Amino acid sequence: MLDAPTFQAPPSAVDARTRRAGPATKPGQHRHRYRSAWISDTHLGTRGCQADQLLHFLRHTQLDTLYLVGDIIDGWSLKRSWYWPPSHGAVVRAVCELARAGTRVIYVPGNHDEMLRDFDATRIAGVRVQREAVHETADGRRLLVIHGDDFDAVCTQARWLAVAGDYAYRAAVLCNHWFNRLRRRLGYPYWSLANFLKHQVKNAVSFISDFEHALAREARRRGLDGVICGHIHCARHRWIEGVEYCNDGDWVESCTALVEHACGRLEILHWGSEARPRGEAALADTRADA
Repeated sequence: MLDAPTFQAPPSAVDARTRRAGPATKPGQHRHRYRSAWISDTHLGTRGCQADQLLHFLRHTQLDTLYLVGDIIDGWSLKRSWYWPPSHGAVVRAVCELARAGTRVIYVPGNHDEMLRDFDATRIAGVRVQREAVHETADGRRLLVIHGDDFDAVCTQARWLAVAGDYAYRAAVLCNHWFNRLRRRLGYPYWSLANFLKHQVKNAVSFISDFEHALAREARRRGLDGVICGHIHCARHRWIEGVEYCNDGDWVESCTALVEHACGRLEILHWGSEARPRGEAALADTRADA
């Protein structure tokens, strides 16, 4: 396998964006500034995608580099039935506007948007499509950026089971939608059924742990300091045997992004119902030598 290209944002990118507006924001609205950000598993083209929250994130951040870490557009779902509301098109336009305004946008396809893997090392509307990449942080750490489905045995060895699991997951998301509509009417906060099941079912917990360790081993094998991935819809920032493991989560349930501050520090943001970032410092400080 060819070495993935290393990306380091130019120091002048943020200054350039202050002169060029990027995605539309109202005058006086605050925009959060980060050196880099990673988002994945937005699943545009499905009813579960929280496109409004995602659009708010894109319009309220200034970035040198934006990584789209796979399953951005859900080709599996769109093949079954077409669903593309205006908010989903607005997200695509916002990403393209960021690229035109000077943000380096790198698209690392996943299994649901695998059709884009045929366009490896090309540019589409200013967005660079890359099978995988290596990101260099401000303090010199080198991190593999990859969706992660190649390390999921269900996706690589039993595709039919992955498709069946996709149907089951969408059913859980649909139940979760109506359940949370009732909770909101009663004044209760959002609660994720799928996340609850993931952390309660023993086999799911074991799968997540195996996935995380497999990605950490791959980063170590390549001589890198860590890995950033998506795929399993489980935001996490931890250390595994000295390797930094990051998962940026999803925009179906948790609305999470991984961001890099100017100093190189990584942090998971939850872009919650209040439409403002809530850093998860506890996860960022977790170190697990498993």
